[in-house]
Amino acid sequence: MKSTLFSKKNRKLLSDPLGDQNPITIQVLGICSALAITVQLQQALVMSMSVVFVMVCANMIISALRNVIPSRIRIIVQLVVVSSLVVFVDQVLQAFLPDVQEKLSVFIGLIVSNCIIMGRLEAFALGNTLWPSFLDAIGNAVGYGWILLAVAFFRELFGSGKLFGYQVFPDGWYEAGGGFYLNNNLMILPPMALIVVGVIIWVQRSRKSFPDELLEEN
Repeated sequence: MKSTLFSKKNRKLLSDPLGDQNPITIQVLGICSALAITVQLQQALVMSMSVVFVMVCANMIISALRNVIPSRIRIIVQLVVVSSLVVFVDQVLQAFLPDVQEKLSVFIGLIVSNCIIMGRLEAFALGNTLWPSFLDAIGNAVGYGWILLAVAFFRELFGSGKLFGYQVFPDGWYEAGGGFYLNNNLMILPPMALIVVGVIIWVQRSRKSFPDELLEEN
């Protein structure tokens, strides 16, 4: 039973979106939020967790209902499911993290139209059972999330010298006269998010293609 649950095919559902089939860096999906909410790690983490919750629940619900959803209204059903989950997430954030919810309010709502979620519902959950749909959702959501966190890490660290709002670089680095470091304000501007994502895409695609080029030379 264990070998079936974690067969090679099922393991690939988890691992491929983290690397070779990453929804942001390879498929270039859901990139808007990667550019807009990655000024701080806290925002990126909350958005990532929200997407994980919505994608996992939506994939499993659509998978469970796949045999009873009429084909002609399947998109409407998917939107209703995702919208309901997003409203739930938004209400939870309002109750427990109101400051973060205020900063992310528009982008939490836009999870409804996130092409990664809708794409996985249409391409995978509608044609597969609960367990593969669960793994597919985890893989793609985490693949999306780690890119957001990576971008936010560099932007917050070098843009404000902080991580999760806590100062990382010592005060002595900034002292007038004796200081040698200034925060790079460019890092907190939207264009820098695109540059950081571009660098990650370049590194990932270069790493993927390097072995093939090496084999051709040999």
